[in-house]
Amino acid sequence: MNQIELERLVTQGESERLELKKSTGQRTAAMKSVCAMLNGLGGFVLFGVTDLGKIIGQMVTEKTLENVAYELTKIEPPAFPDIETVAVGEARSVIALRIPGGGGPYTYDGRSYIRSGTTTCLMRQVVYEQRLLERMHAARRWENQPAHGLTADDLDASEVIRTVDEAIRRQRLEDPGIRDAHELLTGFGLIEDGRLLNAAVVLFAKRDRLLPHYPQCMLRMARFRGVDKSEFIDNRQEQGNAFHIYQVAQRFLRDHLPVAGRVLPNVFERVDDPLYPSAALREALANALCHRDYAIPGGAISIGIYDDRMEISNAGSLPFDITPEVLLRPHHSRPWNPLIAQAFYRRGIIESWGRGTLKIRDQLAKAGLPAPEFESEHGEVVVRFRPARVAAVPRPRRPTAEVTAEVTAEVTAEVLAYCQEPRRSSEIMSLLGLRHWRTFQTNYLNPLLEAGLLARTVPDKPRSSKQRYTTTELGAQWLSERLE
Repeated sequence: MNQIELERLVTQGESERLELKKSTGQRTAAMKSVCAMLNGLGGFVLFGVTDLGKIIGQMVTEKTLENVAYELTKIEPPAFPDIETVAVGEARSVIALRIPGGGGPYTYDGRSYIRSGTTTCLMRQVVYEQRLLERMHAARRWENQPAHGLTADDLDASEVIRTVDEAIRRQRLEDPGIRDAHELLTGFGLIEDGRLLNAAVVLFAKRDRLLPHYPQCMLRMARFRGVDKSEFIDNRQEQGNAFHIYQVAQRFLRDHLPVAGRVLPNVFERVDDPLYPSAALREALANALCHRDYAIPGGAISIGIYDDRMEISNAGSLPFDITPEVLLRPHHSRPWNPLIAQAFYRRGIIESWGRGTLKIRDQLAKAGLPAPEFESEHGEVVVRFRPARVAAVPRPRRPTAEVTAEVTAEVTAEVLAYCQEPRRSSEIMSLLGLRHWRTFQTNYLNPLLEAGLLARTVPDKPRSSKQRYTTTELGAQWLSERLE
C-alpha cells in the first residue's frame, strides 16, 4: 500500500470493513475489530489515523511491530493478517493490517466478536456455537462418525442392494458388478476402516436394531381435531430407517388428507386431486430426512395435520447462514448430511441441485395453493402447507405472545428494553446477533414498527444516517405489563 492508496481508503470513512485507530496504544480494541473482520467480510485496521479520518501517523519501531504481532497471537485459530507500514511524514508511518474474511469462528483473548456497521460487538454464544459446528462439519459431523452398538449385520442388506439397483436404473451409478452389501457400503463411503458409520444406520438399519442407541430414527404422526394440539383424531409413532420412514409418512398422508374427485368432459375416468400435491409432500419429507440434525437424540421427523394446515418438521436449525427467505429463491445446495442425501439422490428421491424447496413452491403454485411457509426456531425447522380456502389469520396489532415467528415475546422484551434510549439499527442487529440487514429489516424491524412497539426518530427519512429507533408509549406499556 502506498500513500495515495492509503488516502483513498481513509476517505471512505469507518465502515464494517475499515477501523481507524489513532495509535497502537489502542491495539487491544483494534484486535477485537481484527477478530470481528476475520469472522466477517475482512477489511483493514489502520493505526495512525484518527476516527475523523485525519492521517497523523506515529513513530514505528521494531518494538512497535512486535507489540502488534504479539496481540495477533491471541487470536484463535491462528490468523495472519498482512502488516504494512506506510510512510506519511518525517519519521512517522501508518501501520495497516489487511485482514481476510470468510473463516472462523475466531476469538481474541478467548472471546469472539462480530462487526456491525462501524461497531465491534461480542458474538452471541449461540451464533458462535453454530459457526463452530459448521467449521467442523466437513470432518466431524455426526453422520460420518463410527456407529455405536451396531455393525453391518444389523443393516437390511436388501435395502442396500435396492439402492444400488435403482441408482443403476436411473443412470446415477455405474454397475459395480457386485451385490455384496458390505462391499457396497464400503464403496459408498459408509464403512471406513472396517467400522460402520452413523449414516449407514440411518439409511439401512433394521427396525428392531435401532433401540436403544438410535432413538432419533423416529417418525411422529398426528391428525388433530381443529387448529391446535388439544385433541387427537389419530396419533402414531414409527421407528425405522430413513427409507422406511419415507414410505410410512406417505401412507399416513394418503390416509388423512382429503382427495377431491372430478370427471372431465369426454374423459370416462375420474381425476383425483389431493388437498396438497403429492410431489410437494414427497419433496418436503425427503428434505426433512436429509437435512435434519441427527445428533439430537430426542429429535424426530414430525407430521401434524390440522383443519387449516399441515406441518412437516425436523429437529435442528437452518445451517450455513440459510434463512427461511433464502429457501424460496435459487440457492446453493449444502446438505447437512451429504452421505444421507447422496443415498436419497441415488434412489431418485431428490435432486442434487438445491431445488427441493423451489419444487415445493412451484408445485403448490401450479395447484393454486399458497406458497409454503418455512420457519426455523426453538431447535426445529418447519415447512407449513395451507389449503387455498383457508385465509391466513391476521396478527393482532398488540401482541400477547409474539409479533412474528422470529420476534417472540422474549425477543420483543429484549429489544424494547434496549431501545428505551434511541438506538441505531446496527446496534439492535448486534444485540440480536444478526449480520444480514434484509433479514433484520424483514423479520424483526418492520414487524415491531408495524405493531407500534418501535418508532423511528426521523420518520420522514427512513434511510437517514441519523435514524434511530426508540420504544413507543405502547411498547413501554407492553414491556411494563410483561415485567410485572
